[in-house]
Amino acid sequence: MSAEPLIVSALLGPEDFAWLDGLRRAHYPPARNRLPAHLTLFHHLPPSLAPELKQRLTEAARSPHPRAEAAGLLDLGQGVAIRIVSPDLEAIRADLADAFAILLMPQDKAGWRPHVTIQNKVPPAEARALRASLAARFTPRAVTIEGLAAWSYRDGLWAPLSRHMFRRRL
Repeated sequence: MSAEPLIVSALLGPEDFAWLDGLRRAHYPPARNRLPAHLTLFHHLPPSLAPELKQRLTEAARSPHPRAEAAGLLDLGQGVAIRIVSPDLEAIRADLADAFAILLMPQDKAGWRPHVTIQNKVPPAEARALRASLAARFTPRAVTIEGLAAWSYRDGLWAPLSRHMFRRRL
């Protein structure tokens, strides 16, 4: 079994992924942008959880696609993110957090703010300028969540572990 921590993310629909990843490629510092756009549910789970995690994600994916919305912008101080609102996805994450409560790292125990980072690690003035520019034309929109994925963290990159696609649409 691998010793790398596990990450859990939501899988975005193709159109929404293309939109968010395009924003990320346009605004994230290229030298630091090692991952495509992503919506992280958990940042660091022990690798020993892999079998149980896969089972729980499979079970969660039996539910209908979570409704979700790109609801606004999130100020990260040194970056900007698109804020995602999804009570359905929050319920799935809460169930997983309850199941793994004693194993969660502080970052995953803290309140979850669902978002997709499109800019990070830039001077605050640059982040404020991007946020103002995006805010002038931002319109909330539905976002499709196609599934859930588990990843193994390897030297700053994510290696795929499993994918669990939602089976039913609302």
